[in-house]
This record gives sequence, C-alpha cells and structure tokens, in this order.
Amino acid sequence: MEQWIKEDETLDDLQLKGIHIIQKKEAFRFGVDAVLLANFAKVKRGMRVIDLCSGTGIIPFILAGKTEAASIVGLEIQEEMVEMANRSVAYNSLGDRVSFIQGDLKEQKLLKNLQKADVVTVNPPYKLKGAGIINTQDKTAIARHEILASLEDVIIASRILLKDNGRFFMVHRPERMADILCTMRKHKIEPKNIRMVHPNTKKAPNIVLIEGQRDGGAFLKWEPPLYVYKDEGGYSDEIDRIYGRGE
Repeated sequence: MEQWIKEDETLDDLQLKGIHIIQKKEAFRFGVDAVLLANFAKVKRGMRVIDLCSGTGIIPFILAGKTEAASIVGLEIQEEMVEMANRSVAYNSLGDRVSFIQGDLKEQKLLKNLQKADVVTVNPPYKLKGAGIINTQDKTAIARHEILASLEDVIIASRILLKDNGRFFMVHRPERMADILCTMRKHKIEPKNIRMVHPNTKKAPNIVLIEGQRDGGAFLKWEPPLYVYKDEGGYSDEIDRIYGRGE
C-alpha cells in the first residue's frame, strides 16, 4: 500500500465498481458538486471526454465507472495533483481509458494539440478573484478562487476542445448565472439545459448544473430542481441513488 499512498494522503472507496481515489488529508477534497456534475454529464459509449480543472480526478473516475466512454482525459494545472491522480489511475488499472496531463487551460497551443472531445466537463473555481483575502500559493484557494483561471478562460478553453456540436457540462454557483450564460453565448457555447440544486425544499439553490452545446441553436430547457436533503433531514432519495445507496 505504501507504494500508492503517501503519508499525507488517504485512499477513498468511491463505492463504484471497486474504484478508489487518492486524496490529500488536508488539501482540497472533492464534494457533492463534483459528484452531481459527473452524474449530470451525458456521456455515451465510445465518447472522448476532457475534464478541465480536474483536481483529484474525481469526475474522470466517476465517469470511468458509470459510462462506457472510450477516453477520459483530465487537465490540471497543479503538478502535484496530476501526479496523485495518475497514481489513482495506476491503482485502479484504468490506464487504457483514463489519463491526466499537467497544463494551463489558458495555453491555447496546448489545447489545440489535444484530440477534440465529444464532451467537456468542468468544476471550475467559483469565486471571483477579488472576493475575500486569499493566499495565492494556497492549493485550496486555487481550487476555489479564480486565481489561475477565470470563468471566461474556462469557456474559451472548452470551445477550443469541443468537436462541432460537442457538449459542455459545468457545475457552478447560482449567483454567477448572468456571467455564465452571457459568457457561454459570447463564445458560441449555447446554454441548452439548466438544473438548480437546493439544500432542501425550503432553501434557495446553492449549486447550478449547466449543459451547453458548441454552436448549438438557441433553446434552453430547465430540469426539475434537485434537493440534496429531505426537509426532515437525511439525504434525498435522488442523492441516495446518485451515490449508489438507493439500491
């Protein structure tokens, strides 16, 4: 086990086809938003997927377990995270389908050298660069604040990476909705489908899931809201199903 896991890491069971993921004990760890995005993305058999801002690699690993995607590539700027994610690939013997590369999504030359994708997924930093006091060397801050990549950077990168009519799936925060929709349309990724995620039926949404299509026509659908918890407490039936607890 020592060959896979470092002292400051944990090996966590995703409860999905035996897949495990390595994470730092103290640094950024995946949350419900990543799990919801991986389940929101529509990935068909044989498709090629690129996941931006990949972090620990949680979205590629869930997609590897839940879909028959032929190839899933995670792009992440932090070298340490890429090294860790590639150890997770080796541990799970997924090297024929899943890989991670270190790189900056603002480097268009890098993006144009990658094979185009049917689907791009992204769980980007949510907070505007100027929002609050941040340490720019802090790995958790990099994951949460637009220090190294803005919303527009993410959408420009996605357009470059997508095939014609390819699909874009993003999780974000509802308070950024105007920015998100305007920026998507500006770069010709047409918003096609939105789902709001609420803590429960009594609270306003705190997560938004958005699907877009490269050069798609203008037609936007709203899915029914997703509630994470029952009003009386405990996870909702839908969340239990998503996490594989509903069987």
